[in-house]
Amino acid sequence: MSFSPEPAYRHGTPPKVGVLVVNLGTPDAPTAAAVRPYLKQFLSDPRIVEIPRLLWWLILNLIILNVRPKKTAAKYQTIWMAEGSPLRVYTERQAQMLRGYLGERTRTPLVVVPAMRYGNPSIESAIDQLKRERCNDILVLPLYPQYAASTTASTFDELSRVLSGKRDVPGIRFVRSFHDHPAYIDALARNLEAHWTRIGRPNFATDKLLMTFHGVPKFHLDRGDPYHCQCHKTARLIAERLGLSADNYVVTFQSRFGKAEWLQPYTDQTLEQMGTNGVQRVDVICPGFAADCLETLEEIAMEARETFLHAGGKTFNYLPVANDTLPFVEALRDIALEHLHGWLNREPQHLLAEAEAQAARAKAMGAPN
Repeated sequence: MSFSPEPAYRHGTPPKVGVLVVNLGTPDAPTAAAVRPYLKQFLSDPRIVEIPRLLWWLILNLIILNVRPKKTAAKYQTIWMAEGSPLRVYTERQAQMLRGYLGERTRTPLVVVPAMRYGNPSIESAIDQLKRERCNDILVLPLYPQYAASTTASTFDELSRVLSGKRDVPGIRFVRSFHDHPAYIDALARNLEAHWTRIGRPNFATDKLLMTFHGVPKFHLDRGDPYHCQCHKTARLIAERLGLSADNYVVTFQSRFGKAEWLQPYTDQTLEQMGTNGVQRVDVICPGFAADCLETLEEIAMEARETFLHAGGKTFNYLPVANDTLPFVEALRDIALEHLHGWLNREPQHLLAEAEAQAARAKAMGAPN
């Protein structure tokens, strides 16, 4: 096995700490040509589709990749921002803000960069950037509050693949989940309360709060994946923080694909039933998404709205509770600081003194630099 070349090293360079903020991914453009390679990478991951590889290869390459890219690109066109894909735009803003917020709390040199599990910027390119910046220790913060094998574990798989090709492997810490972290729960509740201050709190005699999470096939739960339980715990903690009773809110799962049974209740069917049963207003949040994307802006804010109103509902409010809002990025800061404990206990002048001493020793031993 060959290893990729290491960045040029100079004795006496103080080490830094890196923070790698990872989200799921997005195509580079809202076109079929850009969507196709993104979908191929995404749907080729065995963590995403757990069926026999040969059978799935035929379905994916002969059917899905010839039909789905054009349809998916058309949906992306309805949500695309001037700066690019919403998910990438918000993730990059989160990384930038997190860099500043962490810098206010520590004097240890920090480098914070964003990455995508699928698409660009890749995890590999981000790791290479952190190594060039002399980050000997890296905290990996996947932006999936609830652990799932198809998201969190897949990110770990790719991280392991990338590091297996490095000669000089950095110290790694990996955030598994933060579904019940007090700062995360408080941030979502604060952002929802800010929306309610603006538009008015629901009348829960006739209205509902719906918390919708991305779905996964039901067999994931049956085989031990904790995602379903963590989603429900997140929803319960948000409700408790807001002072809601159990009949004020509903938890559902969206974005099912294929014919297999997925986690229920399904978001679209629940909204249709609400409209039919006389629910007047529904406020919808997506606590499992750290950044708005196709699944929130198109599937929920557009398609789900139409489903509810067509079934007889009167008012549908999609209320973003994450993105680059101050409470949410502050929560990411607090989560990162907890996992960075022990890496941030040295002052820059001490790091510089250590680096200078290292350089002197290396020079005495005949090192070239």
